Amino acid sequence: MFSMPPANGSKPAAPAAGAAPSAADVVKDSSDRAFMADVIEASRDVPVIVDFWAPWCGPCKQLGPIIEKVVRAAKGAVRLVKIDTDANPMIASQLRVQSIPAVYAFFQGRPVDGFMGALPESQVKAFVDKLVALAKQAGAGGGAGDLLEEAFAQAKELMEGGDLQGALDLYSQIMQAEPENAQAYAGIIRCLIAAGDLENAKQMLAQAPEAIAKDKELDNVRAALDVAEQAANAGPIPELMEKVAHDPNDHASRFDLAMALFAAGKREAAVDELLEIFKRDRTWNEDGARKQLVKFFEAFGQTDPLTVKTRRRLSTMMFS
Repeated sequence: MFSMPPANGSKPAAPAAGAAPSAADVVKDSSDRAFMADVIEASRDVPVIVDFWAPWCGPCKQLGPIIEKVVRAAKGAVRLVKIDTDANPMIASQLRVQSIPAVYAFFQGRPVDGFMGALPESQVKAFVDKLVALAKQAGAGGGAGDLLEEAFAQAKELMEGGDLQGALDLYSQIMQAEPENAQAYAGIIRCLIAAGDLENAKQMLAQAPEAIAKDKELDNVRAALDVAEQAANAGPIPELMEKVAHDPNDHASRFDLAMALFAAGKREAAVDELLEIFKRDRTWNEDGARKQLVKFFEAFGQTDPLTVKTRRRLSTMMFS
């Protein structure tokens, strides 16, 4: 259904500690997939300028040589990453680039400055000088910050919209930059679960790095895998819906319907069926509906909006 990216990605070897990058190192072409490594990770050390361009863009051809010249003249104090938006539209879309050339500067994982259109060399030099001064004032260090949060939000949105490959690519980018990021690792496993590839999901979970193996994110995804395996044997949804319509108190069929809906990605509908069982007979199957809802909460995550909403509904039923 989709392919896992190579484990080593396209991240270049880092220069020796304390060594200044060569002139060739400070200007490079990059891609959507390598953005986390080439920009976010690299900007922890020095400001990284990203030039969004395209082969057909006249102003891009004017700006390109100017910005490369100014960056090389800075002798490693800043770096330049060039991204062809025709070949790599995802990051440009994430940053809401409306027209090109568009230039963004990142430092310590965050966008700190930028401009649109072709500027004369004097203005480009002033832009670069400002970044150099910022780096000197702030010093090295920092993290992926707001953009990392944006990447997670985007990945979740892609996954919920059915674009599993897009979500997988984003989570993999984060893993390139932060190999022990539990949230990204769990995100990749969730993509595998959503694709029905439960064996690889189980294998990846078992091989989680020791530093994150006991992280709460991995606990949640472990619960999601358990529920997915349980749901894999649920019967066809139309047949189960027909049984429930014929006998609304056929709780076993309604429970199977909830699991089948969960397997189909219809989380809220699955929750509704379990709540209906609880409403009709809360003691059925030794409190089976409520116990299954608790498993769903663990699978979704305790802060998931559907978990919060369902807990409220369940509490209302319990104390009414």
